[in-house]
Amino acid sequence: MSEKTLTRMDLSEAVFREVGLSRNESAQLVESVLGHMSDALVDGESVKISSFGTFSVRDKAARVGRNPKTGEEVPILPRRVLTFRPSHLMKDRVTDGNKS
Repeated sequence: MSEKTLTRMDLSEAVFREVGLSRNESAQLVESVLGHMSDALVDGESVKISSFGTFSVRDKAARVGRNPKTGEEVPILPRRVLTFRPSHLMKDRVTDGNKS
């Protein structure tokens, strides 16, 4: 597996090359899209990107966990967690990439 990570800068550079906006406009566009996605998730909405997947926030209830070293029971507070469910097209694309 590759250790490369796609960054915001990489995304804005791709927008610059593909769309033809200036580098500054491309960076602003990427920031705006990510900001809208983040705001929607904070508000409890799902973010669905066709052919990519769905981001959503889920509430997890309080529960009792256990410290694996000591065996001591530890309360785990209720919290919200971010989940991602890839689309079937994305799953197929990743699977096809594993075949090479």
